[in-house]
Amino acid sequence: MKRLVVGTLAIAALASMPRPAMTQVRTLTAETRTETGTVEAIESSTRTITLRKSDGTLVETVAGPDIKRFDEVKLGDKITASYYDTIILRMHRPGEVDVNSKAASTTGSGQALPGGTRAKQRTMSVTIASIDPKVPSVTFTGPNGWKYSSKVQDTEALAKVKVGDKLDIVWTEAVLVSVERGK
Repeated sequence: MKRLVVGTLAIAALASMPRPAMTQVRTLTAETRTETGTVEAIESSTRTITLRKSDGTLVETVAGPDIKRFDEVKLGDKITASYYDTIILRMHRPGEVDVNSKAASTTGSGQALPGGTRAKQRTMSVTIASIDPKVPSVTFTGPNGWKYSSKVQDTEALAKVKVGDKLDIVWTEAVLVSVERGK
């Protein structure tokens, strides 16, 4: 649900654009972070890898069955994972067909070392169902009975949208993992 909260804040930012410009597309990068750790332990039966981060913290992660090159990861390898979470917003034009789709992809099996990219994307048209300026908050409804409410920080932006406005939202989450051989 974290990305939905970010999405709501981003929607508020979009709403702050002047009304004539609202048919424009707005891209907001919600989160980018990178984590690095050295492989301390590997438990093949559970596909669990224990990583030691630079601050000494130990982190366990489980590689799902779709991770084909799990057996190539070795003790001492340095693993870097970069996480991206991006949101694209657009005011939905009257009469436009609603969108509702999901897509996912994984790449990287042909690399010399294990690693790759996994991404997923959700696109949907949502409608502002209610606005509570006292909290302040907004509630959206979307496909398949989806409903979500969230607080909004930008009250000026919230004042520029109204119940019934539609938005097209595209959330893209991706992780890029690279492995560097330990010494």
